[in-house]
Amino acid sequence: MRISKLPTLLIWIAACNVSAQFIDDDPDWKEVEIPAPPAFAVDRLIQLEMPRHISLKVGIDPETLRITRDGIVRYVVVATSASGSTYATYEGIRCQTGEVKTYARHGATGQWIAITNPQWKPLNGNQPSPHAMALARQGACDGRAPASQVPAQIINKLTHPPLDHR
Repeated sequence: MRISKLPTLLIWIAACNVSAQFIDDDPDWKEVEIPAPPAFAVDRLIQLEMPRHISLKVGIDPETLRITRDGIVRYVVVATSASGSTYATYEGIRCQTGEVKTYARHGATGQWIAITNPQWKPLNGNQPSPHAMALARQGACDGRAPASQVPAQIINKLTHPPLDHR
């Protein structure tokens, strides 16, 4: 009886160890002080390829893309509706843990409005729009790391996707 339960126990222990690795490899990791939201321009957006059910056009301003020493890819994303109204947010993706955080929203007054106590949320969670996951997959992340420490290389991936991605 005991021997037949041993393989199940070993599989369970291995599964726990594997899933724990994807939570966070560095328990001492700290996010750097959040840089102020950068200015953005809708006329220079790089459009993200979004699922067909998303009616908004979503793009990032390449001039706002930054990779900080804590491994966060930060950017301004702009969503444009069919009527032409725009909505912008300042966000960060932590590729290592597959999470996104919204730091600020661009208000109707043209000013950034900081989010009080922003929280990390799963990229594949129940988000109002899957744009962060699209950005991560289309160029911001390479597995569990930023695709590059150089924003220009991420921008190149976004503007020149591989043929199988189109």
